Amino acid sequence: MLAAECDTKTLIITIVTKAKSMQENLKAYIDLTRAHFLPIWPIFFCSGLVLAFANYGGFSWSLTMKTALIGTLGFEAGFVLNDYVDKNIDRFDIDNTLTNYWRPFKERPIPSGKISSKDALWVLILLIGVNSVLIFTLPYPNSLYVFTIMLYSYSIEAFYQIKKRDQKYPIAQLLGRTDFTLFPVAGYLCYGHPDKTMLLYMFFIYPWAMAHLGLNDLIDLENDRAKGMKSITVLYGIKGTKYWITGFVLLHLLTTTLFLKDLGVIAHYGFLAGFVLLAGSNLYLWKEKSPGAGMKILPLFHVTLAIYAISIILDFAH
Repeated sequence: MLAAECDTKTLIITIVTKAKSMQENLKAYIDLTRAHFLPIWPIFFCSGLVLAFANYGGFSWSLTMKTALIGTLGFEAGFVLNDYVDKNIDRFDIDNTLTNYWRPFKERPIPSGKISSKDALWVLILLIGVNSVLIFTLPYPNSLYVFTIMLYSYSIEAFYQIKKRDQKYPIAQLLGRTDFTLFPVAGYLCYGHPDKTMLLYMFFIYPWAMAHLGLNDLIDLENDRAKGMKSITVLYGIKGTKYWITGFVLLHLLTTTLFLKDLGVIAHYGFLAGFVLLAGSNLYLWKEKSPGAGMKILPLFHVTLAIYAISIILDFAH
């Protein structure tokens, strides 16, 4: 009887231990993929798709769902690639402000040892592999357009992560965020073809991406100094970074006026709401003196992006 009770207790302890281990692994993979931001990526990606539907006619739920999955897997792979390339240098982080924002369980899983670099690489290969299969189910030449953008985006992301460790000018930043710029463009090209609307979307989103990058660099100043990164703020200081952010926001507003000519009424109102948020964010940024102010307005930049994407989609659905 006593032996049976011991065996039962051992079994229960083993089950509980394994359950806790699985829970910790799940948390680590959620942090690796920043999964709490997952809903925005298919919406943003499909905002390009619906513009293609509007321009070229037709609509398909199956293509929409496939496109949403391509965008989601593609962006998640980008996050994993980011962590894999920086797997060694991320150990030198001294400020967890951005980590706590971007990762729901507030930990970088590779430097912490929760996920090995080998396992992260396998996750990256799996995501890219599955996405490649999905992309090549698109009609030709759309499949070639999207696959080429995927290869370019991952290459330029790796370049960005490595180049910003040693540079005198912000070459890494100016080239690196073209990957984000091409993200909704790839959504457009899942159905459409290279044209004026595609170019206008690129011109519209690139300045926003550069302003957003500057804001992240402002917030992450202490970590970038500790890691020897040549971020915007390390290169130009806090005031210089504020000029960078505001300058690109102003350029963003200018390029938006061109993009809006191809959009409808709902998008006009949505974009106006986004402008108000960006303007208020910049005013607050200049009013406050510390880099910590950037953390308070970073969510507003992300809300603005969501408003843009949703208003474009609603414009098409209207």
